[in-house]
Amino acid sequence: MSGTVLAPQATIGVLGGGQLGRMLALAAARLGFKCHIFAPSPDSPAFDVVHRVSCADYNDTEALDRFAADVDVVTYEFENVPAETATFLAARVPVLPDPQILATTQDRLAEKLFVRQLDIPTALFAAVAQPAELTAAIERIGLPAVLKTRRYGYDGKGQATIKNDTDLQDAWREVGGQPCILEAFVPFEREVSVVAARGQDGAVECFDVTENEHREHILKTSRVPAALSQFAVHEARRIAEAIAQKFAYVGVLAVEMFVLPGGGEILVNEIAPRVHNSGHWTLDGASVSQFEQHIRAVAGWPLAKPIRRGRVEMINLLGSEVEDLQRWLTVPGAAVHVYGKAAIRPGRKMGHVTRVFADE
Repeated sequence: MSGTVLAPQATIGVLGGGQLGRMLALAAARLGFKCHIFAPSPDSPAFDVVHRVSCADYNDTEALDRFAADVDVVTYEFENVPAETATFLAARVPVLPDPQILATTQDRLAEKLFVRQLDIPTALFAAVAQPAELTAAIERIGLPAVLKTRRYGYDGKGQATIKNDTDLQDAWREVGGQPCILEAFVPFEREVSVVAARGQDGAVECFDVTENEHREHILKTSRVPAALSQFAVHEARRIAEAIAQKFAYVGVLAVEMFVLPGGGEILVNEIAPRVHNSGHWTLDGASVSQFEQHIRAVAGWPLAKPIRRGRVEMINLLGSEVEDLQRWLTVPGAAVHVYGKAAIRPGRKMGHVTRVFADE
């Protein structure tokens, strides 16, 4: 699989048809590649911009066989693609990043154990497989704490905060009564992320550390450069590179981190094995975008050296905010990206605005 170098006109298969798949396909087209999107939803926004689509369930092996026969390499745009689907395809066509990475990052417990094996700090955590284990986990971790499902959680879904007065049965029901991980609540100073790319040759390029603000667990604003000390910047990038190298990763990944009060110590929160919302600023604010870096990596092309074009801010357009996008169209330094989603729902990511400020 390593050493696969695609020529322009090759076809890159993408599992998932959301806005990340859409932006990957646009980046691929710029480099002369075609994209074939495989997704179960007929209104997938990535379908609008690609060479070919397969609209089928991820467990439809006949459709997956046809998909594999039409593409030269497969990648994915979100981490909840079934690992079994990626493994099925990997027996037929190169799949990057490796499906085993997908399996690890889909399980919060496996992910935390992986990070700890690298001597990288995380919040205290404990596995909670059933309600009877929750009390013992709280005695170990302390309160407040956050109960999270081990699988299929994103944007705040699948988690419940536990305080001294929380009914534990209610919390267990809130997360769906499934295997969980209990994490100590982290009184962080700021949230940051590092979007990093690793090529098939092992080279790693990190984008600038990004500072993130969330609204009701959904990313609202990202800013670069992050307001961190040089030590913290170096440490955040070191952590991301160490994770990418240990995974022997190929493509772009994001590492979400907490910066503790005082600005020095950093804890890893989550790993996203894909291009990431906090890296959208790179579309207009860097010499190469995270999407192009990912396409370069899975195609076996050299990575670019990212150069930031100034101070940059990315603002997500959530829900009905997209209806007011006109106000951004005349703002100097602003670029508007609309994802083409038909249904507007509260908190749904409908697009984003990137603002580039030439002054540092």
